[in-house]
Amino acid sequence: MMRILLALLLAALLVPGSTIARPAWSPVQAESLLQRVERAPDEGLALPPEIAPQLRRAIDAGERERLDPIADKAALTLMRAWRGRCCGQKRPSWWHIDGSTNDDQLRSGLLRALQNNQLDLYLRSIRPSHPYYARLVDALSEEKDADRRAIIVSNLARWRWLPARMGERYLLVNIAAQQLTLWEGGVVKGRWRVIVGKPVTRTPVFTSQVTGVVLNPWWEIPSSIAAEGIASFVRRSPSAARARGYIFQNGRYRQMPGDNNALGRMKLVMPNPYSVFLHDTSSRELFEKDRRFFSHGCIRVDRALSFAATLLRRDGWDLARIEEEVTGGKTQTVFLSEHIPLYVAYFTAEPSLSGGVRIWEDVYRRDPVTVTSHSDHELTDIYGSRLSSSSSNSGVVEGGQTCLN
Repeated sequence: MMRILLALLLAALLVPGSTIARPAWSPVQAESLLQRVERAPDEGLALPPEIAPQLRRAIDAGERERLDPIADKAALTLMRAWRGRCCGQKRPSWWHIDGSTNDDQLRSGLLRALQNNQLDLYLRSIRPSHPYYARLVDALSEEKDADRRAIIVSNLARWRWLPARMGERYLLVNIAAQQLTLWEGGVVKGRWRVIVGKPVTRTPVFTSQVTGVVLNPWWEIPSSIAAEGIASFVRRSPSAARARGYIFQNGRYRQMPGDNNALGRMKLVMPNPYSVFLHDTSSRELFEKDRRFFSHGCIRVDRALSFAATLLRRDGWDLARIEEEVTGGKTQTVFLSEHIPLYVAYFTAEPSLSGGVRIWEDVYRRDPVTVTSHSDHELTDIYGSRLSSSSSNSGVVEGGQTCLN
């Protein structure tokens, strides 16, 4: 019976509007919250203008009955904003990663934080924790150019659409930068160039779990890609097609493992609804180009076997062992003992190694403005092509079921 009563009491504490006594906001906690509310514009957030003065007056009045509901509302609004649910740019349909947290979770966490006097710790857990977010906030405070400010604000919003905590070890693809990074403990442990989708077959923004690596993969050719010429080649010249690895088998077009295979010598096991994969390529010379938007949506990675060895090192694999297995020609899947989160995102503003902010070409036309080429900041137009200010997505295929290349 005692356990039941305790459970009911705890549930009542977590229910909005409960009549059971709940922890009150102390003046110190409310002042801490007010400071964060007042700094919200520094992050590109536009909280309702009445929130800060209402909270200030409630604190000065020193009345709990007045302070508690106002502080609750201010805290909930701020946390919603940090999770990309208000007070900033709305998450668009092309962003398929949901890092939001519902109100019940936010309220219950807030009550526990107040009860345990851990408000600051809890609010930090809701705010984006990635070091790039913090550096972009700093850059925004120093930036004077209106167009660059608008781009930084847009990219801060994209970080808020990601989970606040992305994991201890994870992979991050920045489509705009055409770069893959491996993060461990908040630090970049590896960088690889990648090839991503053409503007008409864009690589989608999504997340997945990497569960393994396939060595010497077969390429199951999507019908849309086969229709571009592979199907007629196999029908017209089956011997020549087979010499390049193309066959028609069990009602589908496939390419056998080998040096000509479009997937190269490895691909990741990363289930997702877009049939988009990260893999090697047989056209490795394309990595020497600065502008690498060539694929049907998939992500091709440079130094693919070395990359695979990096992922598998905790499972006892090194590059020499992977190269030996690849040379044997057998298709095999090596599963990871610890799955690795993968985030495929689109950031056009990113902290540079030199300490500034690098603005990447907005190839997919998703930024609100164009950065003009006469800007004195680094790399506003890194490819020499005119950047588009259009944000239209019309007529564009986002991954779909046509990738795998």
